[in-house]
Amino acid sequence: MALAKLGVVVLDCPDPRALAGFYAEVLGGTVEGEGDWVDLKVPGGPSLAFQAAPGFVPPKWPSPDRSQQFHLDLVVDDLDAAEKGVLALGAEPLDATDRTRTFRVYADPAGHPFCLCAC
Repeated sequence: MALAKLGVVVLDCPDPRALAGFYAEVLGGTVEGEGDWVDLKVPGGPSLAFQAAPGFVPPKWPSPDRSQQFHLDLVVDDLDAAEKGVLALGAEPLDATDRTRTFRVYADPAGHPFCLCAC
């Protein structure tokens, strides 16, 4: 028996509204809220929230001294099309050169690592 259920995944960042807007373009959904806490209501999936973090230092992937701590795996039908889209939105490729794998690694505009994963 579970003791709890997952409510929301929260990402610390310097600009919650901007990062929520990035993920809204990637995942769809509705951005709600202003200021230090912004929610992204994703259709058919769990919500993401974005919290202002003064002094935010982005993770560095891969690096033991500034570890990623977590990352998001985003499932896509077409890796090349999804890559083109996230790069246009401001993502940075971290490990996307191996075209034989079923995943590619990027950083969002605040520096959080995420993967695009083919089904």
